[in-house]
Amino acid sequence: MANLWNVGKLQGNERIVIPGDTVPRIFWHAAQQRSSLVWLREKEFGIWRSWTWAQTGEAVREIAHGLMALGLERGETVSILANTVVEWVLADLAALCCGGVSSGIYPTDAAAQVQYLCEDSRTVLLFVEDDEQLDKALEVREQLPLLRRIVVFDMNGLHGLHDEGVIGLDALRGLGREHMKSHPQAMQQRIDAAQPDELAILVYTSGTTGKPKGAMHSHRTLVTSMRGYNVTTAQDESDERMCFLPLCHIAERMGGEYFAMYTGAKLNFVENPDTVPENVREIAPTVAVAVPRVWEKFYSAVTIAIKESSRLQQLAYGWGIGVGLRVAERVMAGQPVPALLKAEFLLARALVLDNVRRMIGIHRARFCVTGAAPISPDLVKWYMALGVPMAEVWGMTETGGISTYTPLDRIRPGKIGIKAPWNEVRIDESTGEILVRGPNVFLGYLNQPEKTAETIDADGWLHTGDIGSVDDEGVFRITDRMKDIIITAGGKNVTPTEIENELKFSPYITDAVIIGDARPYLTVLIMVEQENVEKFAQDHDIPFSNYASLTRAPEVRALIQAEIDRVNKKFARAEQVKKFHLIEAQLTAEDEELTPTMKLKRKLVHKKYAPQIEAMYAG
Repeated sequence: MANLWNVGKLQGNERIVIPGDTVPRIFWHAAQQRSSLVWLREKEFGIWRSWTWAQTGEAVREIAHGLMALGLERGETVSILANTVVEWVLADLAALCCGGVSSGIYPTDAAAQVQYLCEDSRTVLLFVEDDEQLDKALEVREQLPLLRRIVVFDMNGLHGLHDEGVIGLDALRGLGREHMKSHPQAMQQRIDAAQPDELAILVYTSGTTGKPKGAMHSHRTLVTSMRGYNVTTAQDESDERMCFLPLCHIAERMGGEYFAMYTGAKLNFVENPDTVPENVREIAPTVAVAVPRVWEKFYSAVTIAIKESSRLQQLAYGWGIGVGLRVAERVMAGQPVPALLKAEFLLARALVLDNVRRMIGIHRARFCVTGAAPISPDLVKWYMALGVPMAEVWGMTETGGISTYTPLDRIRPGKIGIKAPWNEVRIDESTGEILVRGPNVFLGYLNQPEKTAETIDADGWLHTGDIGSVDDEGVFRITDRMKDIIITAGGKNVTPTEIENELKFSPYITDAVIIGDARPYLTVLIMVEQENVEKFAQDHDIPFSNYASLTRAPEVRALIQAEIDRVNKKFARAEQVKKFHLIEAQLTAEDEELTPTMKLKRKLVHKKYAPQIEAMYAG
């Protein structure tokens, strides 16, 4: 099947691609080895601009010397408040090259959150993207006595600003060039002094159950994961990657920036989160990595497009995807694909499936990777039917990213794969909790020793909070989060994630939160897929004036009810959804209900929509 899918590099690369035991050492070895090759690409004013390794190294060196000119000492913290842009990577690497600690702040965070994160991390220098982010920093600057200077990436709109505490990135690089003249060896001395077990980065959790916690990662934990990723699914300088998730999230920081740094894969930055569908078609990544929300959105777009196509096109698509599913089912069962079915699949690809892949932008992808949240097994099968293997991975901030992965010849939709070779993974016999131990596990939570002790036990096992199981082949499955398992009033244990994933497979549902703990039956809060539902309303002459009125339309409610009815047929009576409520606000990444990876925060949603939930149980 690997040859049929044209996967190519299935086996990982066990040799050390780039030497080094800290992030800066690996970076500079990579920059020297790949000097003239392109590493980073970004789109400016409609034109893609490339950064070679040599250009990237020059910028990192100047910024690092600029930070030292501003007084940055080893072990001090530099924070970055910006969207996913090239400058984020430059600032991050420069801070590490100075022996500093690098910490990211989500660009959607409010000024009060910026203040808390800077206080908690003892930030002395803060990078911000533009005037919008600068306003947040200036609003709380008086409460941050340790903050020495704010560095702005983009000074457009700030030419009239005269503030000794604020400097532009270009000016900082100028300071760095001057500093290099008088201290030419300063940065190299810092790099040579760095030890693998020293603190390198802080990754703050989303803080859904209280204040965000700063997960501490050393150079050793980062290098362990960086090299480990290339053992599971190898990449190299010929690969194209897309960079669009927040770089302060472990998924893009490790799986994007650091892994691409190690392998040499080109890292292409999207213009903004809204242009991902357009940019992915331009980039045509050879390895496509995304969260389930993105994969669901691509599937929804195809589903709606097929509904609007001609009858002949619909029949052709139905035949093609059917052939693909037959092939995928045999492969997943470990059965050979008959020659006739292979030939039919190749014909289906030529006539139908390759066009669908091109429409999404994954026509060059050897494989796709999904993680950071649960995904519907049916969605994985759909991508496999297109001829693109989809590997599920699992991990968390505290494990430096991936702890289990799916070998591309052992895909089992609904399961998270086998343990990664660089760590141990087991199921706690008494609680069913998934435990992880290894050199990739974080050092602990900054300033919170009691939380660290609750998370890492005396034997070094990290308690993940996920409930799961493992089969005889060592393949793990997550059933749910410990804190999310629902026990109904009738005593029935329900794992909400499974039902939610089935609902999110609908092209009309973006997210869903099942309710029912200590309740007589299950209900659900639903966030509709705006574009598809609006299109449905327009096609059926359903009047609406805004998003709220759209969700209240009887025809839209009937549409969602039909989707719930479809899902209910797959579950036992006690697991079926009896009532639903459509969230009437159009939520974005800036809304508190959503995590940085665009998932609804279960506890916050329960609290915020308590009246609507009670209404579903009234009477």
